[in-house]
Amino acid sequence: MSTPVVDVWGPVAPGARSSYPPAPEPHDEWSLAGGTAWVYYSPLNRRQLIRPVILSDGFSNGSSNLDQLWHGLEENGDYRFVSELHATGRDVIILGYSDRTASITDNADTAIDCIRRAISERVGRAKLVVGGFSMGGLVTRYALAKMEQDPALPDHETSLYFSYDSPHHGAWFPIALQAFTHFATDNWGDDPNVGPYLRQLSGLLNSPAARQMARWHIEKVGDTPQSAPERVAFLQELDELGGWPRGVRKIGVANGVDTGVGNGIQAGARAVRCNGQTLRDTWLNTQAQGDQTVARLHKTDDGEPTSVRTSGLPDIDGAPGGLFTVPSPAGDAGSFGMAAVLMALLGNTVDPDVIGTSCFIPAISALAAGDINDSKALYRPITPDHSALDAFVCASRNEGHTTMTEELGAWIVNEIVAQ
Repeated sequence: MSTPVVDVWGPVAPGARSSYPPAPEPHDEWSLAGGTAWVYYSPLNRRQLIRPVILSDGFSNGSSNLDQLWHGLEENGDYRFVSELHATGRDVIILGYSDRTASITDNADTAIDCIRRAISERVGRAKLVVGGFSMGGLVTRYALAKMEQDPALPDHETSLYFSYDSPHHGAWFPIALQAFTHFATDNWGDDPNVGPYLRQLSGLLNSPAARQMARWHIEKVGDTPQSAPERVAFLQELDELGGWPRGVRKIGVANGVDTGVGNGIQAGARAVRCNGQTLRDTWLNTQAQGDQTVARLHKTDDGEPTSVRTSGLPDIDGAPGGLFTVPSPAGDAGSFGMAAVLMALLGNTVDPDVIGTSCFIPAISALAAGDINDSKALYRPITPDHSALDAFVCASRNEGHTTMTEELGAWIVNEIVAQ
């Protein structure tokens, strides 16, 4: 079996090709320190950069993939975001990174390079719009704040900042999933068939960007879930820059609802269980409050199972917010669905009643509207006085993280036009 192909979050099916059709050829391509910007001029602007909108990529494995980005913006939802921006005379700059798992602060330097290039290439004096999707919203938030505070950097000349389902107050990677991934990698990471997938997924969860985004992180099985040192340091650096850019209007959207209604996933439920060639009565549970065993991990040739316990975490898997979706060797999967795929690849029979996904970016995190450690805050209705943003809108249902929809995309376009 060949090594899996890397696509989006991680490898897809062994020997598979990228599932994304080619994006249109950009009108210009900028080579940046740590990344690339693909420039698409509005048809109204005759191949001139007049009213730039910078759209930053987010967290994933490897380097940014223009085909994948274009697909997400134009083809993978019910709203053609780039086309609608073009129709308003806005020029679109898609910002990608050489390493999407790198530190947020490192990729923020690439964003700063892109902003400076846009200012230098711009015809006229129209202010920029700068923002991003998922982690891209944090990257551009940090970049703009740094440009305001660092006297060695120029004015960012930006009037509007936006984020699209960005983890302003942290992302949720289920501890049970983190533990199972590291456990499987420790035991079968050298397997020629499954090992490449396991090593890359484990490395992704332990990458600098994941450590900075995850509200709770474990590096290996048996660790106590907590904020990684990299997250603590990042939040301190962001705070020293003032937390947010101050000279811009700040808006954001969430792929979760603002009503406080969860996604229907029950706390403390059996999410996935398997038996078979390599694993015996191994299971993962959804997160509940209080003391809990979230996973039982047992190799068939070991005498004692490994129990993974948590204490003091909220019932966050069922919280309102953008849902966890990633590609897997069997197609798109959610958090626990991905664990089920891995269990099957390891030669086991998986119980059919799998809880496939879970909350990934709680709505209150996407809107900077509360502490995701607080179960009551996770499930309360969100009002404008809760949010650090100047304006926001939420989805009418809890949907896949960064899904481009008309209700969210059109609202952002209208906000941009109003500038």
